[in-house]
Amino acid sequence: MLRTGISRTLRPVSRISACTYSAAAIPAPNTQPDIHYNKLFINNEWHDAVNKKTFPTINPATGEVICQVAEGDKADVDKAVKAAKGAFRLGSPWRRMDASDRGMLLHRLADCIERDAAYLAVSGSWIRSMSYYAGWADKWEGKTIPIDGDYFCYTRHEPIGVCGQIIPWNFPLLMQAWKLGPALATGNTVVMKVAEQTPLTALYVASLIKEVGFPPGVVNIVPGMGPSAGAAIASHMDVDKVAFTGSTEVGQLIQQTSGASNLKKVTLELGGKSPNIILSDANMDEAVDQANMAIFFNQGQCCCAGSRTYVQESIYNEFVERSVERAKKRVVGDPFNLKTEHGPQVDDEQYQKILSYINSGKHEGAKLLCGGSAAADRGYFIQPTIFGDVQDNMKIAREEIFGPVMQILKFKSVEEVIERANDTKYGLAAAVFTTDINKAQYISNSLRAGTVWINCYNVFGVQAPFGGYKASGTGRELGEYGLENYTEVKTVTIKIPQKNS
Repeated sequence: MLRTGISRTLRPVSRISACTYSAAAIPAPNTQPDIHYNKLFINNEWHDAVNKKTFPTINPATGEVICQVAEGDKADVDKAVKAAKGAFRLGSPWRRMDASDRGMLLHRLADCIERDAAYLAVSGSWIRSMSYYAGWADKWEGKTIPIDGDYFCYTRHEPIGVCGQIIPWNFPLLMQAWKLGPALATGNTVVMKVAEQTPLTALYVASLIKEVGFPPGVVNIVPGMGPSAGAAIASHMDVDKVAFTGSTEVGQLIQQTSGASNLKKVTLELGGKSPNIILSDANMDEAVDQANMAIFFNQGQCCCAGSRTYVQESIYNEFVERSVERAKKRVVGDPFNLKTEHGPQVDDEQYQKILSYINSGKHEGAKLLCGGSAAADRGYFIQPTIFGDVQDNMKIAREEIFGPVMQILKFKSVEEVIERANDTKYGLAAAVFTTDINKAQYISNSLRAGTVWINCYNVFGVQAPFGGYKASGTGRELGEYGLENYTEVKTVTIKIPQKNS
């Protein structure tokens, strides 16, 4: 059953307004959205770029152009920020809206995503994320504080304002949900730059945002390039906060630019080189299967991929043999075929970058155990690749490859592997496989990473925060922690009179 009590049978959006929530302040849904999903979405309308430029969206399975998309730049970001600032002004419909009604809009949006899930090829994660933050909209409470003296002191959690959000190409719909959910639940307005490689699904969601009744200017979506549209968001004087997911190098530029402009608040979810530690007492079947998934999931295009696989020396040979056997069985092919486990890389640039890292591993003396080359005559497919005899100082063990390349490293002791695992500029995620709970807790407490999985990998819950140590970023997304990045805390102190006047 849906939260509305209506059966899960897909239904027209007009019926969503019949939900059992009180939604008098929410505009009626528009049941006939415009069809312009390759343009900019600003102030609830579709626009060409000011400069009329477009860029191609490529099908990575074939290398063919799908369509041309409007390419936003600084002028378009200015328009979007102006719309978002107007929607955030005091007295606007969005600022006057009850928190519970903001939550209702987010619930409606989740319902529309569920209705169109087959079209979007979206998993339940998007829906759960939006529904989760819809539930938080009227529960993000301040505190009363017993300060000394005859005063009543309390705090308010207020929205920051116009939030610039820059999302990556590897999980475009999920990253959109992770960003929009907490920002909208807490009453902010948004200017979002979507990745030039994957703009289409995010723009379709923009049509649903208008359909369910969000006021104009609350959400604006500008596809475009990082050096133009992304940089314009980071430097804009009327953007109050930036949230970015992507590479560490770009994250550093965004932090610098944000500080040099209006010192806007910044949260960053950046790169990783996550260690996956396999102890000699681990369940071998489980460890092999999970280590394989940890690196090859989404063709290795995952910030928290378990790319450095540390295996204790007594089980090293068996683990390597079984991992190679499993990797060779992965089904590479058409992403729309349900039997496919392994699709293409996102574009030719990423494809060539991964192949150059593979060549680096060969030249530096790592042992290529399987894969290592293209997996198809067209498109951007790369074979699942495994290197053995990898040393910590090799390029493939130091740098984020962002592709289907597993590096297996041998270790002797627990203390040794902790030191080696932490010897990186990154600190996004890590994992430990062992049947000894004491070792598991000791190692997980010793690793400098924002997320540590024990006897599992890539397990996410919208309730659990995600983010990194060191060069893997600042701040956290998801869970209650994710709301903190989108609010200001205001302290109000009132003098209490001691007697009637």
